[in-house]
Amino acid sequence: MFTRAITRKPCRALIDGITTSMFGEGKPDYETAAAQHDKYVETLESLGLEVLNLEADERYPDSCFVEDPAVVMAECAIITNPATDSRNGEKFEIIDAIKKYYADDQIFYIEAPGTMEGGDVMLVDKHFYVGQSDRTNKEGFEQFKAIVEKFGYTATAVPVTEGLHLKDFVIYLEKGNMLVTPTMNEQPAFAEYNRFVVDADELYAINSMNINGTVIVPEGFPKTLKTIQDLGYPTVVINNSEFAKIDGSLTCLSLRF
Repeated sequence: MFTRAITRKPCRALIDGITTSMFGEGKPDYETAAAQHDKYVETLESLGLEVLNLEADERYPDSCFVEDPAVVMAECAIITNPATDSRNGEKFEIIDAIKKYYADDQIFYIEAPGTMEGGDVMLVDKHFYVGQSDRTNKEGFEQFKAIVEKFGYTATAVPVTEGLHLKDFVIYLEKGNMLVTPTMNEQPAFAEYNRFVVDADELYAINSMNINGTVIVPEGFPKTLKTIQDLGYPTVVINNSEFAKIDGSLTCLSLRF
């Protein structure tokens, strides 16, 4: 069960955020993004989380995506090593927030030549699936695996061949259920789960987010929303359109623990 979250307000520089234009075209509008982020934080709070909402950092256009520079769990936190030059400095800016909740001996670091971003890390019970992508390399995975094994977790590497991060293409909803792309549906690592393939025109909705039993779903994807509701999950729908334009999804915007 989640009790806390860390978020960071979007900065005006987010119009220059990294994008593949996979989920949305055009530059985000700052005012709209700020309002959407406020709603996101309010939604987390309404679901029982205490949220530490960090101030915007204009030096880093993508810095609102706090999931990438750290991975958090009950026992420890891992500061990652983002692969892109424009984002690598974000790892230093998240440390003070992490230290509010974790002692120094609970904080670990991915070191070069290892690279990792939290969007590639998906936890299912006590097992981590870690995307091997342009952002997270084999060395990063091996370092991560060695760290989490100290706390009784296991980890499996999964190839990401479709785009940016693992959790853009597979998400665990709890109760054995996953939303997946057709490619991830064929991934042997996920064979044991109930997999629900999302239609091509609704791939962005794969990154829905279960918060203590309620699933937050991005607005505008009725088929995926119905799939989630038919599985018995209560849902909350929020508009995330401006973050989609710079490849940002729901989980990207918070660290939850």
